[in-house]
Amino acid sequence: MKAKTQNTLLLLTGLVVGVLVSIGHGVFAEREAAQATLPVEELRTFSDVFGRIKNDYVESVEDKALLENAIRGMLTGLDPHSAYLDAEQFKELQVGTTGQFGGLGIEVGMEDGFVKVIAPIDDTPAQRAGVKAGDLVIRLDETPVKGMTLDDAVKLMRGKPGTDIELTIVREGLDKPLQIKITRDIIKVKSVKSRTLTPGYGYLRISQFQSKTADYMMDAIEKLKKENGGVLKGLILDLRNNPGGVLNGAVAVSDAFLTNGLIVYTEGRIEDSSLRFNATPDDIIGNASMVVLVNQGSASASEIVAGALQDHKRAIIMGEQTFGKGSVQTILPLSGGTALKLTTARYFTPSGRSIQAEGIKPDIELRSLEVAEVEKNIEPLKEADLSGHLQNGNGGSTPKHDDKKGDEGNPENLAHDDYQLYEALNMLKGLVIQQERMQ
Repeated sequence: MKAKTQNTLLLLTGLVVGVLVSIGHGVFAEREAAQATLPVEELRTFSDVFGRIKNDYVESVEDKALLENAIRGMLTGLDPHSAYLDAEQFKELQVGTTGQFGGLGIEVGMEDGFVKVIAPIDDTPAQRAGVKAGDLVIRLDETPVKGMTLDDAVKLMRGKPGTDIELTIVREGLDKPLQIKITRDIIKVKSVKSRTLTPGYGYLRISQFQSKTADYMMDAIEKLKKENGGVLKGLILDLRNNPGGVLNGAVAVSDAFLTNGLIVYTEGRIEDSSLRFNATPDDIIGNASMVVLVNQGSASASEIVAGALQDHKRAIIMGEQTFGKGSVQTILPLSGGTALKLTTARYFTPSGRSIQAEGIKPDIELRSLEVAEVEKNIEPLKEADLSGHLQNGNGGSTPKHDDKKGDEGNPENLAHDDYQLYEALNMLKGLVIQQERMQ
């Protein structure tokens, strides 16, 4: 079954909701109006400053560098997500949506002058090294982050695959900074994973929204159905630490579980920034019960999906309050292969909620519980471990119990490895029982 798609190309990268829109006549009209009321005095001041720097600065500075810095300053003063992209950055943005790019595997933003980890991407060097959503990076190797732009910090984190970088991280709840060494690699993002948790109950993990994520999800659900006799009683959709991606993918994922109604809409000053996306018929899991897991690393496209399913009462949202990235950035190509990323709209859930700076509040709040690292490496003591223990009476020695970590069919292991997922499965089973009684 192929994903239901929309024709409009919309792009969200990490915390960036990027709407690729054409520059229509309305925009040109606004530009003409703006030109008619140019701030002459302010532009004269700008010209004076430009001239002083050219003549008096301690070192010679190229005109191109001065003008690019001026443009960057204009955009930085607007909000954290508007930016000027040089040719290299624009190319990397385009490559990043294909699911393969170089780096550490983390989505980042800026907070109080430091790099903030929005979410580590699944199966990447950063995640394997233990980087977590909410971490503040204060040093990159020996270089302090304070005072850097986000672009400068990202450039330092990128590098030749196989080389190392050490991140000094401040983490909430810890008394002193952590130092985490990460080996750079080519990042190949597998955006969809799935497995059967227990007969009849499927688990679907979306780590990032790419252009083909909805198609991959459809294939994964069909596979889950086959594994469970053709029907799923319930499904857990895991959007934790999903920092966003392609909006079309988020709309198509939402549409797969909704049969009608609004999915998301955007509002801005220009006509092209006001868009509406509606669901089409057919629910891929036939109205089976759903639970959606979210946390503080769930942002942008993730919040669109969670908000749509919550407003339509299609799923129970569990976990922690989401990041709150609800603004829309338009990617406007400029001359010379550069581009302007400009905030042009806010997006709203079907009920009209703006998630910007607030996020999605779960129906059931559930904090992530962590077992101390020491305890994780200690097997629980059992009767069979005691010296001189009584045999079981069946003849021969009593076999030692073997806890296979990662045994998805064992609820005890699930509770140990992922407490939130364990509770989500319990909730899902309760919803299924309730639904069966009502039929």
